Amino acid sequence: MFFPNHQLPIMPNPLMYQQDHFVVLETNQPEQFFTVAELLTKLEKTLLAIPNEDLPPDLQKFSSVTEQAQYLIDTSCSLDIGPGEYLQWYAVRLEK
Repeated sequence: MFFPNHQLPIMPNPLMYQQDHFVVLETNQPEQFFTVAELLTKLEKTLLAIPNEDLPPDLQKFSSVTEQAQYLIDTSCSLDIGPGEYLQWYAVRLEK
């Protein structure tokens, strides 16, 4: 591959893709900051409270709640938990 003026392609910083912390928004709750492990636990507990047949089809294919929760972290930012209720999470970078 040839780059004019010997310029190398700009590669994104891998730190941009780290998901170490999340802000979690939930019905009638203040925003909370969770680590990945804390979010995984929160999603597992939430999923256990939802009957499997009420879960989205893409979650029903997994054999464990942990797999379902990890899939949500990797692919989504919200879960429908009932009429008028919500659970959302967004990756954030916390300043040190």
